[in-house]
Amino acid sequence: MRHSIEVGVSFGLTSGVITTLGLIVGLNSGTSSQIAVIGGILTIAIADSFSDGLGIHISEESENVHTKKEIWESTISTVVVKFIIASSFLIPVLLLTLNLAIIVSVFWGCFLLCIISYRIALKQKINPLSVIAEHLLIAIIVILLAQTVGALISNLF
Repeated sequence: MRHSIEVGVSFGLTSGVITTLGLIVGLNSGTSSQIAVIGGILTIAIADSFSDGLGIHISEESENVHTKKEIWESTISTVVVKFIIASSFLIPVLLLTLNLAIIVSVFWGCFLLCIISYRIALKQKINPLSVIAEHLLIAIIVILLAQTVGALISNLF
């Protein structure tokens, strides 16, 4: 895979998982509303995909070492992958009760992070377990913080 596309895929997948999980866990604990969670997922899939794509685009331009083609490959792959990953969290929310959908979504997100972490570890020739553990720990921290903030907001307002 070309480096420019790999940048977009890695960033889009990771951001899609972490951002969407944080949002849906927080919205669920704050509102317990399926419609709010669906709206949040769609917002992430659309607005945040393009936001991240622009972020990658500007970041790659600022390095002043990439061709226009490479910059656009990174940009487009970020937008497409983030959109697909974020949208994938709609499936459990539409098919299951909200609480079960959140649990399934957390497992789905962790599974995706394990896959990308494993690929990174193999590429870098380092222990996959340490890379997976590091990335899952960060995801768990985000999930717990989002859960706490959602619960606090629910209790305060």
